[in-house]
Amino acid sequence: KTTSLALQPVITAELVQGRVHLKCSYSPAEPPVQYSVLWSRLSSPGKREQVHHETTPQTFSHVEMDGANLRLGDTVFCTVTAFRRGTPEQQSLPKDSKGFYAGIKFLPESLEIAEDGKEHVLTVLSTVPIACPGQDGSCKITLHLSTEDLDSQAPGSPDIALSACQVDLLQEPCSGSSCAAATVTVTAVTDFAQDGIRVSSISAEPAAPRDVLWRAYTPRDVKVTVRDLPTGNCYSFTDPHIITFDGWRYDNYKVGTFLLCRSESRAFEVHVRQWDCGGHRSATACNCGVAAQ
Repeated sequence: KTTSLALQPVITAELVQGRVHLKCSYSPAEPPVQYSVLWSRLSSPGKREQVHHETTPQTFSHVEMDGANLRLGDTVFCTVTAFRRGTPEQQSLPKDSKGFYAGIKFLPESLEIAEDGKEHVLTVLSTVPIACPGQDGSCKITLHLSTEDLDSQAPGSPDIALSACQVDLLQEPCSGSSCAAATVTVTAVTDFAQDGIRVSSISAEPAAPRDVLWRAYTPRDVKVTVRDLPTGNCYSFTDPHIITFDGWRYDNYKVGTFLLCRSESRAFEVHVRQWDCGGHRSATACNCGVAAQ
């Protein structure tokens, strides 16, 4: 009877003596056997490159992320074959793990938002643990965040704003595929322009990492699609005629300072100052000043 593995191998990340390792775990086969474990990385779409191979009686295998054979940004697989001692030709069918992406992930991986002022939470997480390379006990990676407009026809300023320009990923126990996480909010910029659907990106770059593993690594960008929404307008013009956001029209011929507009949901208001410009013939006022918060 040939042996077989009951379950699919699973890759997790952990620190071993302060260095990042990947661990391939698999179920024991019956009867007790040896295991051939082949580690590989995705070198190009659909193509794998072998990085390590070992034969072991253990139901797990470790490989170090050394920055050379295995680097951040790699998608890693382990393939396990079981065989009986003394009869290596009687092998089980090889079982493949799912691909494990080692590095920084953004969740969600892309965003579709609108110019409606809503905040959207973007989670930045590391699938590998954060090591402490220095003597000061600083176990964190700082990521600088930036935005870019991807419109090739008419590039301009990005249509998105972030709540922070950098986030710190602090060392914490790995749980699921997350070994460190932080959040940032993304909001579409209300630009008062009818510019249709525009695409921007969010980039993250590790800031001066001391750990050699992080030095040549740039995480994948996040694509953010922003849907244009019509912008409301209100007016005060000539002697002053006023048109409100909902199209109501009236006149205000008085002299003084007036509250033209105030938001009930955020700190935003507009004041206008009106001055006599009709002389003796008519009671007419004109806008002579404006202040906006």
